[in-house]
Amino acid sequence: MSIAKVTEISASSTSSFEDAIREGIDRASETLHNIRKAWINEQSVVIRDDKIAEWHVNMRITFVLDD
Repeated sequence: MSIAKVTEISASSTSSFEDAIREGIDRASETLHNIRKAWINEQSVVIRDDKIAEWHVNMRITFVLDD
């Protein structure tokens, strides 16, 4: 039997939502092991000079705890 835990993280990118998600998962994987899922529960953008300057995501990451 395995036990999983869920943690919430925020990440941002200056290029896209996809890149923000990738950056967040890459960073989380430096300290979390056995990541199984990511659920994107919020997306937002920062507007500067009438253009998108940053893409932000809040996500929940599910990982299985070590035995």
